[in-house]
Order: sequence, then structure tokens, then C-alpha cells
Amino acid sequence: MKILVINSGSSTIKFKLYSFEGGELHEVANGIVERIGEEVSYVRYRGRKGEIRYEAKIKDHEEGMSHVLKVLTDPEKGSIQDTGEIDGVGHRVVHGGSEITGAAIVDERVESLIKKYARMAPLHNPANLLGIRAAKKVFSRALHVAVFDTAFHTTIPEEAYLYAIPYEYFLKYGIRRYGFHGISYAYVCRKAAEILGRPLEQLRIIACHLGSGASVAAVKYGRCVDTSMGMTPLEGLVMGTRSGDIDPAIFYFLMKWEGLSADEVYELLNERSGLFGLSGVSNDVRVLIEEWRKGNEAAARALKVFAYRVKKYIGAYTAAMGGVDAIVFTAGIGEQSPFMRKLILSGLEGLGIKLDDAKNENPAAHGWVISRDDSKVKVLVIPTDEELVIAEETLKKVQELGGKR
Repeated sequence: MKILVINSGSSTIKFKLYSFEGGELHEVANGIVERIGEEVSYVRYRGRKGEIRYEAKIKDHEEGMSHVLKVLTDPEKGSIQDTGEIDGVGHRVVHGGSEITGAAIVDERVESLIKKYARMAPLHNPANLLGIRAAKKVFSRALHVAVFDTAFHTTIPEEAYLYAIPYEYFLKYGIRRYGFHGISYAYVCRKAAEILGRPLEQLRIIACHLGSGASVAAVKYGRCVDTSMGMTPLEGLVMGTRSGDIDPAIFYFLMKWEGLSADEVYELLNERSGLFGLSGVSNDVRVLIEEWRKGNEAAARALKVFAYRVKKYIGAYTAAMGGVDAIVFTAGIGEQSPFMRKLILSGLEGLGIKLDDAKNENPAAHGWVISRDDSKVKVLVIPTDEELVIAEETLKKVQELGGKR
């Protein structure tokens, strides 16, 4: 049995092929179609028989998906002979609102919900839907399953997801906290429990997904009870180019003082703020760390604000859950920056957190646990694997239906 995972962006299609063998999913191949709609597009593929790379002019996602099929069925280096070998296709979708609480077989209702929530995730949902519709045409014999980032957060209680504005707007527009990065959180929390040798249902975990987009989630006994991103991915932590939490009145005063439109302020907060806006140098943490070491005060300022915001959420979520058993770092910054992990955890010793500097420099060599042996709260670094979660959820749906549809 084979499962194909698709992550469709506005101009890219990322894909991974898994084979279900011996009761486990194994990655067989992966690749990407990039710069769809541009003058020159790129196709890259890596399988067990070798690699394929070439340039092409790919006008849209449907044509891009045909190139996915082309490399997967390549006579010399491909991984399948025809589309009939693909039993299920799993799709990552960012926003499914509160209606969808788990993986869902793609039908007219699911497609309409993805379209409905595109207004809250305009950079993601439309592209996700394009990928789904293109894949359904190319892989027409497979079962198509949507796995939503928001689904993990549907267990958040009302007092945590409501905003203190007139309740009618919640009823009318669905204005509430939804949360994102849920697929990543599902994986790293499960993996943390495995590493610690404890049931997930007995752990209070604060998971920090720190990349260009960043968020924190409070997971109490296997259920998410709060998360930093809100109705959109703009709320919460300082990010690469996003502001995160700000006083809502700033929106009003920027419009008044700068003569900006609502769309222009929204663009400013999403595209020109965060680490980039604070530093005036870069949105890349690696660049900013090097600049800090050279004495660049603006770079130092940006990173300190970033770390403080994460630190504050860790404290808040510790209070919200009545304590914490484990803190997990994942995604690009979380997995790859010992410097930022140390900066974030500095000063949290009063919560029972004791970082081991040597382990922090090389988590893999220490079983991914970077806290000291006598640390009450365990700190872990766990490389996320969202594609595997999508493949697992898709496999379940295929098995429930007894095979292909």
C-alpha cells in the first residue's frame, strides 16, 4: 500500500511517497515542483533509485501535478509504474475552522469549508485547494484526505478561544482563536511521550514550534488547551516578518498617523514587522545571531524581544496547566539554534527548568533531551515530521474503507 503526501503552496508543490510495509510507513521518495506560473519552473525528485532534476515551464498546479506523476513513474528512477499503485493522497490544509476536528475525506463539503476559511488564511487555503483539485484529477483512483493544522486545536476551551469583543461577531463571522501548526504539534507531543517513556495522557507539555512562522501550544494530558496563534497566524510570538501580539489600537493609529489603509497596515504587520522590522537587517535568526556577535545592537534587540515573548508564553502556559512536565522545541529555529534555546530558557530556573549546555549543543547525541538529569521539567528538541502524520492519517482513512475508492 502506498500513500502520497502533498503540501501545495501558492507556487510550489512539495510531495513525499510512503510505502506501508511490515506494519509501518517508510518514505520511498520525495520532491518539489517550484516556481509554478513563472517563466522557468524547477522539478526536483529523489527516490531509492536515484535523483531527477530539470527545468520546465509549468503554468499552473494541474500541470505541476502532472510533473509529480512524471517523476514518480519515471522508467529508470521512479517509484511506481502507474497511478493505480497510489492508494491514498493526503493533503496538508492550514485552516479548517472549528467544524473539522480531524482528518477528513475530501468531498464537496470539505472543499467548501476550505474555501470558506480562505478569508482567514488567504496565503494558504487557496493554494491548498488548488493542490487538492489538481491531485484529484491526476490521481483519480486514490482516496484523497485533508489533514488540517487547525484540527489539533479544536479541544481548546471557550475561555481560551474567545476574544473579548461583542459576542455577536463570534456568531456572525466565527471570530475566535483557531491556532495553527497543529500537525507538527501532534507529532512532537507524541514523540516526546515516547522519548520520556510516559503516556501522553499523563504529561503537561509546552511545545514551541519556532520557525519563520512561530507559535507555542499548551498540551495538557494529550489535549491542546491553548495556543499563541489566533484567528490568523499573525497573533502570538514575534516571527520572521510578523508582529505577533500588539496593542490593537496600533492598527488605528498607524492608519491615522501614516495615512495607511487597512490593507496596508495588515501587509505591514504580516510582511515588514517581526524580526525583520525590529532589526532592519534580516528575518533570519542565523544572520541576526552573527550580527549580534559583531556588536549590532539592532540585531540583539530583535532577538531579545523574540526570546522574551516565547519565555512569557512558557510562563503563562505553565500557569494555565497548573504546571509543566516537558518543554519541546521544534521547527527551524527550535531544532537548529542552541543559542536561541538558551536565551529563551534563561531565567526560568524557578519553574524547575535546568538546561544542560553540553546537551543543548548536540541534542541528537543525548537522545534529544537537553535538560540536566536533575531538572524537574524535561526539555527536548524534536525534529518535526508533519508529512508522516499526514501519511498516517490518510492510511487510517484508506484502511477504514478497505482499500482504494
